[in-house]
Amino acid sequence: MSNTYVEPVHAGEFLLSEGAGQISREAIDLAPGEALIAGQVLGLVTASGQFAPYDPKAEDGSQTAKCILFASVASSDVARRGRAVVRLAEVSEALLTGLDLDGEKALASQFIIVR
Repeated sequence: MSNTYVEPVHAGEFLLSEGAGQISREAIDLAPGEALIAGQVLGLVTASGQFAPYDPKAEDGSQTAKCILFASVASSDVARRGRAVVRLAEVSEALLTGLDLDGEKALASQFIIVR
C-alpha cells in the first residue's frame, strides 16, 4: 500500500499574470482563525478592518470578496499578517478556494480577473 501526498497550492501559484513589479500585492491583517492556504478568497470584516475567508452568507463585510491570499498562513488565536493580491491580476479559478459567481464578480471590480 502506498501513501498519497497531495501537495498544497504554493505561494502565488494561482497567479497567471499581475501588474508590473508588485503593484498587485499588499500586506494585510488577517483575522484570528484557522490556517488558510494560498489562493483563499478573502473578504474584509468591517468592524475590525481585518480580512477573513470570503463567506457569501456573512453579514460582517466578509460577504464581499476583496482579494486573494498570496501565501498560506498558520492558524492563530490573534490577528496575523499576510500578503494578498488586491488588484491588477489574472488568476486561475482552479487554484482558488472559496470562490463563487458573486465572489468572481466582486473580484472583477478590483481588477482581479478569474480565468
